[in-house]
Amino acid sequence: MKGGLLARVAVAAGGLMLSAAVGHAAELKVFTSVALTQALNELAPIFEQNTGNKLNISYDLAAVQKKRVLDGERADVIILTRAMMEDLAKQNKLASPNIVNVAGTPVALAARAGVAKPDISSADAFKQTLLSAKSISYADPAKGGLSGVVAGKAIERLGIAEQMKAKTTLVPGAQSPDLVAKGEVELGIAQASEIVPVAGVQLIGPLPGELGSMTLFTGGVGADTASADAAKTLIEFLTGTEAAPHFKSKGFETGL
Repeated sequence: MKGGLLARVAVAAGGLMLSAAVGHAAELKVFTSVALTQALNELAPIFEQNTGNKLNISYDLAAVQKKRVLDGERADVIILTRAMMEDLAKQNKLASPNIVNVAGTPVALAARAGVAKPDISSADAFKQTLLSAKSISYADPAKGGLSGVVAGKAIERLGIAEQMKAKTTLVPGAQSPDLVAKGEVELGIAQASEIVPVAGVQLIGPLPGELGSMTLFTGGVGADTASADAAKTLIEFLTGTEAAPHFKSKGFETGL
C-alpha cells in the first residue's frame, strides 16, 4: 500500500511539474528575412525540443519585415540586416540596443549543376560572363530584395545595364536559383544561402571584389515582447555552437 501511495504521489508530482513547464512555455513570434528560411526551418524544431518553447516564424523580404515593425506589428525576435536592426534600435523598436550578429551570407552567382563554371575571378571576368550569358535573373531591387539591390548596382558599375536589360528576369524574392535549376535562365544572382539548398544548381562563388557584399543578419528582442527571457534564449541558441553547422550547411558564415 505504502509503495503504491508513493508511486501515485510521484506520478502526481511529475504531472504538476510537466503542467508547470508547459504553463511557462512561450510562443515566440519571429520576423526575419526569406534568406534565412532553410536554416531556420531546420533549427526551429531543435530549439523547440530543447526548450519547450514554440516558434511562429514569418519570412519575407527584409525591407518588408522592417516596415511591419515600424508600422507597429509586434514581434518577440527580429532578425534582419545589421543596418536595419541598428535603425530599429534608434527608433526604440527593440527592447535593447544590444544586437547580435547571427550569420552572414555573400551575394553570389549560381549556374546549373554540371555546366562548366564561368569565370568570375575579377570584375572584368564577371562582366564578360554576364555579357556572354543568354539570360540571368535576380531579385527586383524595387521590391527591396537585398541581393537584387547588390546585383543591380554591380551591373550599373560594370556599365552594362542597357545590354543586360533585355535578358534579365526580375523575381520578387529568392526564386532566381529555382529558375536556374529549371533551365529557364542561365545564371542567377542571389544570396549564397538561397543557392546552396536548391537541387540542380551549383554555387559559383561570391561577386568579385568591391562588387560583392556580405549580408549580416543580426538578431534582437522586440520592444513589445512579453517573453523577453525566451526571446534571448532563442538568440543565444542561434549564435551558439549547436546552430553553427546548420547555418554553414546552408551557405552561411558564422562567428562574424
